Amino acid sequence: MQYAQNQTRVFTSAMNKVLVNTYQLLSATLIFSGVMAFVSMSIGFPHLGLFTLVGYFGLLFAVHKLQNSSYGILAVFALTGFMGLTLGPILNFYLSSNPAVVVQSLAGTGIIFLALSAYAIISKKDFSFMGGMLMVGIIVAFVAMIANIFLEIPALSLAISAVFILLMSGVILYQTSEIIHGGETNYIMATVSLFVAIYNIFLSLLHILGFMNGDD
Repeated sequence: MQYAQNQTRVFTSAMNKVLVNTYQLLSATLIFSGVMAFVSMSIGFPHLGLFTLVGYFGLLFAVHKLQNSSYGILAVFALTGFMGLTLGPILNFYLSSNPAVVVQSLAGTGIIFLALSAYAIISKKDFSFMGGMLMVGIIVAFVAMIANIFLEIPALSLAISAVFILLMSGVILYQTSEIIHGGETNYIMATVSLFVAIYNIFLSLLHILGFMNGDD
């Protein structure tokens, strides 16, 4: 009995450590990404288009390769900093037409993340069953997004943004659940997963709210 209690305490302590480390690194990367977005806006960094995906997947691959080394955190900051840079031109566009949309998107993203994280932590529900569905959904939505770059169908673009918000909300629930149930023990990968979810929710809200306000 005593052994089981000790094991439970050890597991809980390890889980709490991963959760705390994840949120600390996530906070740091969000701040760093914000700073890089500000720099990008200030210098007029150009929109990279499809080349954004090349940089994103290249740096994401580096994070995966280095996740268990001392260079893993540097790779995380390289990835999130790059994503901040690519956000600059998008923010400049919306800020020049309707700054309120940016504020609303930031607020909405914050509310979604905090609410879903709190729910997963407080309820302690296991959302691991969502993993496969989320993976398939993200692949389908991503392919549709690439196709719509060439098709340029506004209705499809809005639908994709709405789907991304739902999928990324699912990722937040899934990833937080994985941490608190011991399914994810690497805080570097957990941070990247949550950062990407937050980033995509913000961009999707920007698109939807911008369209509703006649900015797109």
